[in-house]
Amino acid sequence: GGGAANGFAFGGLVAVLLAVLWAFNAIHMVQPGEYGVKVFLGEPREELASEGLNFILWPLETFETVPAVENQLAIGRVAAGNAGGGTGLMLSGDQNIVNVQFSVLYRIENPQDYLFNVDDPQGLLRQVADSAMREVVGRRPVDEVFRDNRAGIAEAVRAIMQDALDRYGAGIRISGVPIEDAAPPQQVASAFEEVQRAGQDQTRFVEEANLYRNQLLGRARGEAVQVREDAAAYRNRVIQEAAGESQRFRAILDEYEKAPEITRKRIFIETMEGVYASANKVLVDEGIGGQSGGIVPYLPLGQTGAAAPAAATGGSATVPNGAAPGASGTTIGQGANR
Repeated sequence: GGGAANGFAFGGLVAVLLAVLWAFNAIHMVQPGEYGVKVFLGEPREELASEGLNFILWPLETFETVPAVENQLAIGRVAAGNAGGGTGLMLSGDQNIVNVQFSVLYRIENPQDYLFNVDDPQGLLRQVADSAMREVVGRRPVDEVFRDNRAGIAEAVRAIMQDALDRYGAGIRISGVPIEDAAPPQQVASAFEEVQRAGQDQTRFVEEANLYRNQLLGRARGEAVQVREDAAAYRNRVIQEAAGESQRFRAILDEYEKAPEITRKRIFIETMEGVYASANKVLVDEGIGGQSGGIVPYLPLGQTGAAAPAAATGGSATVPNGAAPGASGTTIGQGANR
């Protein structure tokens, strides 16, 4: 009896161990943010396992899990725990070397394709991302890579990657390709910065020249407008004056034709009024001195010599105070009336 009991005990222990082994391989936990895939004899089932505990028919079935959340893959730099980040040195379209560091944001869209259509999905994703970035950078000038068109480059890389992954049937959906850094290699960074500063100075000089040109053009256009307005105003004024003079002449002519003698005398009086208004003159009453002529012309001979040089230089001799007007003055009396 003791041998049989030991045999039953050993058999029970083996059965317990087999049950534990079966339970360990047959019971799986699907965490939130994961996809569970059951594989029956090497063929994945179409339906995905739900979150929580899942049972499979081991060893006929196996169980695989993949992340259902968005993942990030760093390219062009050595990330923590990712020694295969590689180098990001690339050749731009204008033959400049640029170090591009970027990441790939992706989701696993089809877990079955992700697990069984590609042998190494992470390696494939890295190679496709690096190849697409090199292709796009190789078609663009370095200025676009550095600052001008990073968003356009990222979108072009995403489109190329998605097309390649769809052709491989990788079951991956690319969410974005953010470019984290793009800079020249450290060996030529200082020279490249000098070139960039020179380009910025050139741009600044061109902008200043354009600003100065615009200022001069604006001032010249303003002056041209002012000249045209002044010319138009002068033209209108001359035309109006000419029209007024013409109307005035026609009005005088009409009056002259109606009363020639009166109009002639009025014109003569108005003309003489304009002449005498600014001339030096002496008014003498006609009755002074009687009919024999009380006004005696007096010529200051002592001042003749002084007056002569003044007359020669364009000046005029004046009659001293107290002296009667003579040859150098204007006398209005009987002689003037005569």
